[in-house]
Amino acid sequence: MLFRSTTDRSRPLSTTGTSRAVLPAAPAGTTASDVLAGVDLTGRRAVVTGATTGVGLAAARALAAAGTEVTLAVRDAEAGAAARDGIVADTGNERVAVGELDLSDQRSIARFVRLWDGPLHMLVHAAAVTGAPLTRTVDDWELHLAVNHLGPASLTSGLHWALTAVDGARVVTVTSAAHRDAAFDPEDPHFSDERYDAHLAHARSRSAALLHAVEAARRWSGDGIAVNAADPGPVGTDPEQGAATVVLAAASPLVGGISGRYFAGLAEAGPAGPGVAGGVATHALDPVAARRVWRWTERTLREVWFAGLPIVA
Repeated sequence: MLFRSTTDRSRPLSTTGTSRAVLPAAPAGTTASDVLAGVDLTGRRAVVTGATTGVGLAAARALAAAGTEVTLAVRDAEAGAAARDGIVADTGNERVAVGELDLSDQRSIARFVRLWDGPLHMLVHAAAVTGAPLTRTVDDWELHLAVNHLGPASLTSGLHWALTAVDGARVVTVTSAAHRDAAFDPEDPHFSDERYDAHLAHARSRSAALLHAVEAARRWSGDGIAVNAADPGPVGTDPEQGAATVVLAAASPLVGGISGRYFAGLAEAGPAGPGVAGGVATHALDPVAARRVWRWTERTLREVWFAGLPIVA
Protein backbone atom coordinates (compact mmCIF):
# COMPACT_ATOMS: atom_id res chain seq x y z
CA MET A 1 0.00 0.00 0.00
CA LEU A 2 1.39 3.38 -0.95
CA PHE A 3 1.59 6.64 0.99
CA ARG A 4 3.47 5.02 3.87
CA SER A 5 4.09 6.66 7.20
CA THR A 6 7.75 5.83 7.74
CA THR A 7 11.03 6.69 6.07
CA ASP A 8 11.77 2.97 5.81
CA ARG A 9 11.00 2.44 2.12
CA SER A 10 10.04 -1.21 2.57
CA ARG A 11 7.80 -0.95 5.61
CA PRO A 12 4.00 -1.05 5.10
CA LEU A 13 1.61 1.70 6.09
CA SER A 14 1.42 2.11 9.84
CA THR A 15 -1.89 1.45 11.53
CA THR A 16 -1.05 3.53 14.58
CA GLY A 17 -1.99 6.88 13.03
CA THR A 18 1.39 8.34 13.92
CA SER A 19 3.70 10.31 11.68
CA ARG A 20 7.45 10.55 11.63
CA ALA A 21 9.38 13.75 11.13
CA VAL A 22 11.60 13.95 8.06
CA LEU A 23 13.49 17.00 9.29
CA PRO A 24 14.92 16.11 12.72
CA ALA A 25 13.77 18.61 15.35
CA ALA A 26 12.37 21.00 12.76
CA PRO A 27 11.40 24.10 14.75
CA ALA A 28 7.96 25.65 14.58
CA GLY A 29 7.75 28.22 11.83
CA THR A 30 10.16 26.42 9.49
CA THR A 31 9.86 27.91 6.00
CA ALA A 32 10.51 26.69 2.49
CA SER A 33 13.77 28.62 2.45
CA ASP A 34 14.83 26.90 5.67
CA VAL A 35 14.19 23.47 4.15
CA LEU A 36 16.38 24.21 1.13
CA ALA A 37 19.09 26.10 2.99
CA GLY A 38 22.45 24.89 1.69
CA VAL A 39 20.86 22.88 -1.13
CA ASP A 40 22.25 23.70 -4.59
CA LEU A 41 19.70 23.07 -7.34
CA THR A 42 21.64 24.75 -10.12
CA GLY A 43 21.03 22.97 -13.42
CA ARG A 44 17.64 21.62 -12.36
CA ARG A 45 14.36 22.65 -13.92
CA ALA A 46 10.94 22.93 -12.30
CA VAL A 47 7.37 23.72 -13.32
CA VAL A 48 5.14 25.10 -10.58
CA THR A 49 1.44 25.62 -11.26
CA GLY A 50 -0.54 28.21 -9.34
CA ALA A 51 2.66 30.16 -8.80
CA THR A 52 1.27 33.70 -8.61
CA THR A 53 0.09 33.56 -4.99
CA GLY A 54 0.16 31.53 -1.80
CA VAL A 55 1.98 28.24 -1.48
CA GLY A 56 2.73 28.01 -5.21
CA LEU A 57 4.49 31.36 -5.24
CA ALA A 58 6.39 30.60 -2.03
CA ALA A 59 7.52 27.21 -3.37
CA ALA A 60 8.63 28.75 -6.68
CA ARG A 61 10.58 31.45 -4.86
CA ALA A 62 12.37 28.93 -2.62
CA LEU A 63 13.27 26.72 -5.60
CA ALA A 64 14.61 29.72 -7.51
CA ALA A 65 16.62 30.84 -4.49
CA ALA A 66 18.31 27.43 -4.49
CA GLY A 67 19.31 27.88 -8.14
CA THR A 68 16.48 26.08 -9.95
CA GLU A 69 15.35 27.20 -13.39
CA VAL A 70 11.65 27.69 -12.64
CA THR A 71 8.70 28.02 -14.99
CA LEU A 72 5.64 29.61 -13.42
CA ALA A 73 2.68 27.86 -15.05
CA VAL A 74 -0.13 30.36 -14.57
CA ARG A 75 -3.55 31.24 -15.95
CA ASP A 76 -3.04 35.01 -15.74
CA ALA A 77 0.06 36.02 -17.71
CA GLU A 78 0.12 39.51 -16.23
CA ALA A 79 0.02 38.18 -12.68
CA GLY A 80 2.68 35.66 -13.68
CA ALA A 81 4.97 38.41 -14.95
CA ALA A 82 4.56 40.30 -11.66
CA ALA A 83 5.35 37.13 -9.71
CA ARG A 84 8.42 36.52 -11.86
CA ASP A 85 9.69 40.04 -11.28
CA GLY A 86 9.27 39.61 -7.53
CA ILE A 87 11.08 36.26 -7.49
CA VAL A 88 13.98 37.59 -9.55
CA ALA A 89 14.27 40.64 -7.29
CA ASP A 90 14.19 38.46 -4.15
CA THR A 91 16.57 35.73 -5.31
CA GLY A 92 18.76 37.25 -8.03
CA ASN A 93 17.96 34.22 -10.19
CA GLU A 94 17.09 35.37 -13.71
CA ARG A 95 16.21 31.85 -14.83
CA VAL A 96 12.50 32.27 -14.06
CA ALA A 97 10.00 32.04 -16.92
CA VAL A 98 6.25 32.39 -17.24
CA GLY A 99 4.12 29.90 -19.16
CA GLU A 100 0.40 30.41 -19.69
CA LEU A 101 -1.61 27.44 -18.47
CA ASP A 102 -5.32 27.07 -17.75
CA LEU A 103 -5.83 23.72 -16.05
CA SER A 104 -9.56 23.85 -16.73
CA ASP A 105 -8.93 23.78 -20.48
CA GLN A 106 -7.31 20.78 -22.15
CA ARG A 107 -6.40 22.93 -25.15
CA SER A 108 -4.29 25.18 -22.96
CA ILE A 109 -2.60 22.17 -21.39
CA ALA A 110 -1.86 20.68 -24.80
CA ARG A 111 -0.29 23.95 -25.90
CA PHE A 112 1.88 24.15 -22.76
CA VAL A 113 3.10 20.59 -23.31
CA ARG A 114 3.78 21.23 -26.99
CA LEU A 115 5.90 24.28 -26.18
CA TRP A 116 7.89 22.59 -23.42
CA ASP A 117 11.43 21.78 -24.47
CA GLY A 118 14.03 19.71 -22.66
CA PRO A 119 14.16 17.73 -19.43
CA LEU A 120 12.13 18.39 -16.29
CA HIS A 121 13.28 17.58 -12.76
CA MET A 122 10.33 18.80 -10.68
CA LEU A 123 6.62 19.21 -11.42
CA VAL A 124 4.68 20.82 -8.58
CA HIS A 125 0.89 20.89 -8.84
CA ALA A 126 0.02 23.80 -6.55
CA ALA A 127 -2.91 25.33 -8.46
CA ALA A 128 -6.34 24.55 -7.04
CA VAL A 129 -9.98 25.55 -6.93
CA THR A 130 -11.84 25.61 -3.63
CA GLY A 131 -15.46 26.41 -2.86
CA ALA A 132 -16.51 27.41 -6.36
CA PRO A 133 -20.18 27.51 -7.40
CA LEU A 134 -21.25 24.91 -9.91
CA THR A 135 -19.21 25.66 -13.02
CA ARG A 136 -18.78 23.59 -16.17
CA THR A 137 -15.57 23.80 -18.16
CA VAL A 138 -15.40 23.97 -21.93
CA ASP A 139 -15.23 20.15 -21.84
CA ASP A 140 -18.37 20.02 -19.65
CA TRP A 141 -16.43 18.93 -16.58
CA GLU A 142 -17.13 20.13 -13.05
CA LEU A 143 -14.56 22.82 -12.25
CA HIS A 144 -13.05 21.38 -9.03
CA LEU A 145 -12.44 18.02 -10.67
CA ALA A 146 -11.06 19.64 -13.82
CA VAL A 147 -8.53 21.90 -12.07
CA ASN A 148 -7.61 19.77 -9.05
CA HIS A 149 -7.36 16.41 -10.78
CA LEU A 150 -7.98 16.06 -14.51
CA GLY A 151 -5.87 19.05 -15.50
CA PRO A 152 -2.83 18.03 -13.42
CA ALA A 153 -3.17 14.42 -14.58
CA SER A 154 -3.18 15.57 -18.20
CA LEU A 155 -0.20 17.86 -17.66
CA THR A 156 1.81 15.15 -15.92
CA SER A 157 1.02 12.66 -18.65
CA GLY A 158 2.01 15.15 -21.32
CA LEU A 159 5.32 15.92 -19.61
CA HIS A 160 6.11 12.30 -18.71
CA TRP A 161 8.75 12.17 -21.45
CA ALA A 162 10.52 15.20 -19.96
CA LEU A 163 10.45 13.68 -16.47
CA THR A 164 11.95 10.43 -17.72
CA ALA A 165 14.77 12.37 -19.40
CA VAL A 166 16.41 12.93 -16.00
CA ASP A 167 17.45 10.72 -13.13
CA GLY A 168 15.29 11.14 -10.05
CA ALA A 169 12.49 13.40 -11.30
CA ARG A 170 9.77 14.29 -8.79
CA VAL A 171 6.07 15.04 -9.08
CA VAL A 172 4.32 16.67 -6.13
CA THR A 173 0.56 16.85 -5.77
CA VAL A 174 -0.27 19.64 -3.35
CA THR A 175 -3.34 18.41 -1.51
CA SER A 176 -5.71 19.33 1.30
CA ALA A 177 -7.18 17.82 4.45
CA ALA A 178 -10.54 18.18 2.69
CA HIS A 179 -9.86 14.86 0.96
CA ARG A 180 -10.75 13.14 4.23
CA ASP A 181 -14.36 14.31 3.90
CA ALA A 182 -15.34 12.32 0.81
CA ALA A 183 -14.15 9.56 -1.49
CA PHE A 184 -14.15 10.06 -5.25
CA ASP A 185 -17.43 9.12 -6.97
CA PRO A 186 -16.79 7.74 -10.47
CA GLU A 187 -20.52 7.18 -11.00
CA ASP A 188 -21.39 10.88 -10.95
CA PRO A 189 -18.05 12.71 -11.01
CA HIS A 190 -19.40 15.94 -12.49
CA PHE A 191 -22.60 16.22 -10.44
CA SER A 192 -24.80 15.51 -13.42
CA ASP A 193 -27.44 13.82 -11.24
CA GLU A 194 -26.60 14.61 -7.63
CA ARG A 195 -27.35 18.01 -6.14
CA TYR A 196 -24.19 20.09 -6.27
CA ASP A 197 -22.26 20.83 -3.09
CA ALA A 198 -19.06 22.87 -3.38
CA HIS A 199 -17.31 21.33 -0.38
CA LEU A 200 -18.19 17.82 -1.53
CA ALA A 201 -16.93 18.60 -5.04
CA HIS A 202 -13.65 19.89 -3.61
CA ALA A 203 -13.19 16.88 -1.32
CA ARG A 204 -13.90 14.38 -4.07
CA SER A 205 -11.49 16.09 -6.46
CA ARG A 206 -8.73 15.93 -3.85
CA SER A 207 -9.36 12.22 -3.26
CA ALA A 208 -9.25 11.57 -7.00
CA ALA A 209 -5.91 13.35 -7.30
CA LEU A 210 -4.45 11.38 -4.40
CA LEU A 211 -5.60 8.05 -5.81
CA HIS A 212 -4.14 8.97 -9.19
CA ALA A 213 -0.83 9.77 -7.46
CA VAL A 214 -0.90 6.37 -5.72
CA GLU A 215 -1.17 4.60 -9.05
CA ALA A 216 1.34 6.91 -10.76
CA ALA A 217 3.89 6.11 -8.07
CA ARG A 218 3.40 2.40 -8.74
CA ARG A 219 3.40 2.62 -12.53
CA TRP A 220 6.33 5.00 -12.84
CA SER A 221 8.66 3.48 -10.26
CA GLY A 222 10.61 1.87 -13.09
CA ASP A 223 10.94 5.23 -14.83
CA GLY A 224 12.79 6.78 -11.90
CA ILE A 225 9.95 9.23 -11.18
CA ALA A 226 8.95 9.81 -7.56
CA VAL A 227 5.33 10.85 -7.02
CA ASN A 228 4.30 12.21 -3.63
CA ALA A 229 1.56 14.32 -2.05
CA ALA A 230 2.18 17.34 0.15
CA ASP A 231 -0.37 18.95 2.48
CA PRO A 232 0.70 22.55 3.20
CA GLY A 233 -1.66 22.85 6.16
CA PRO A 234 -5.04 24.41 6.86
CA VAL A 235 -6.38 27.59 5.32
CA GLY A 236 -4.63 30.51 6.96
CA THR A 237 -1.24 28.82 7.23
CA ASP A 238 1.57 31.20 6.32
CA PRO A 239 2.44 30.37 2.69
CA GLU A 240 6.17 30.27 3.40
CA GLN A 241 5.57 27.68 6.12
CA GLY A 242 3.05 25.74 4.06
CA ALA A 243 5.48 25.61 1.15
CA ALA A 244 8.11 24.04 3.42
CA THR A 245 6.47 20.62 3.12
CA VAL A 246 5.98 21.13 -0.62
CA VAL A 247 9.64 21.85 -1.38
CA LEU A 248 10.68 19.07 0.99
CA ALA A 249 8.88 16.64 -1.31
CA ALA A 250 9.97 18.43 -4.48
CA ALA A 251 13.65 19.03 -3.91
CA SER A 252 15.11 18.07 -0.55
CA PRO A 253 17.84 15.41 -0.60
CA LEU A 254 16.29 14.03 2.60
CA VAL A 255 13.49 12.38 0.61
CA GLY A 256 15.45 11.42 -2.49
CA GLY A 257 14.18 8.13 -3.91
CA ILE A 258 11.06 8.11 -1.74
CA SER A 259 7.80 7.76 -3.66
CA GLY A 260 4.14 7.17 -2.93
CA ARG A 261 4.06 9.12 0.34
CA TYR A 262 1.79 11.74 1.90
CA PHE A 263 3.74 14.52 3.60
CA ALA A 264 2.27 16.97 6.09
CA GLY A 265 4.02 19.18 8.63
CA LEU A 266 7.47 18.14 7.36
CA ALA A 267 6.61 14.53 8.14
CA GLU A 268 5.25 11.46 6.43
CA ALA A 269 1.67 11.33 7.63
CA GLY A 270 0.04 8.27 9.09
CA PRO A 271 -3.52 7.16 8.35
CA ALA A 272 -6.41 9.26 9.61
CA GLY A 273 -8.65 7.72 12.21
CA PRO A 274 -10.62 8.27 15.42
CA GLY A 275 -8.66 10.43 17.83
CA VAL A 276 -5.98 11.16 15.22
CA ALA A 277 -5.26 14.75 14.30
CA GLY A 278 -4.60 14.93 10.58
CA GLY A 279 -3.39 12.03 8.50
CA VAL A 280 -4.42 10.59 5.15
CA ALA A 281 -7.81 8.93 4.64
CA THR A 282 -7.80 5.22 3.89
CA HIS A 283 -10.14 5.77 0.92
CA ALA A 284 -7.33 7.80 -0.68
CA LEU A 285 -4.89 4.90 -0.33
CA ASP A 286 -6.85 1.95 -1.70
CA PRO A 287 -4.75 0.47 -4.53
CA VAL A 288 -7.80 -1.06 -6.21
CA ALA A 289 -9.60 2.29 -6.20
CA ALA A 290 -6.39 3.93 -7.43
CA ARG A 291 -6.30 1.67 -10.48
CA ARG A 292 -9.97 2.42 -11.16
CA VAL A 293 -9.35 6.17 -10.94
CA TRP A 294 -6.34 5.85 -13.25
CA ARG A 295 -8.40 4.02 -15.87
CA TRP A 296 -11.34 6.42 -15.49
CA THR A 297 -8.98 9.37 -15.87
CA GLU A 298 -7.41 7.91 -19.00
CA ARG A 299 -10.81 7.31 -20.57
CA THR A 300 -12.03 10.79 -19.70
CA LEU A 301 -8.95 12.49 -21.13
CA ARG A 302 -8.93 10.36 -24.27
CA GLU A 303 -12.51 11.35 -25.03
CA VAL A 304 -11.20 14.91 -25.39
CA TRP A 305 -7.85 14.10 -26.98
CA PHE A 306 -9.30 11.77 -29.63
CA ALA A 307 -12.07 14.22 -30.45
CA GLY A 308 -9.55 16.24 -32.45
CA LEU A 309 -8.47 18.56 -29.65
CA PRO A 310 -7.64 21.99 -31.11
CA ILE A 311 -4.54 23.67 -29.76
CA VAL A 312 -4.82 27.21 -28.40
CA ALA A 313 -2.47 29.35 -30.50
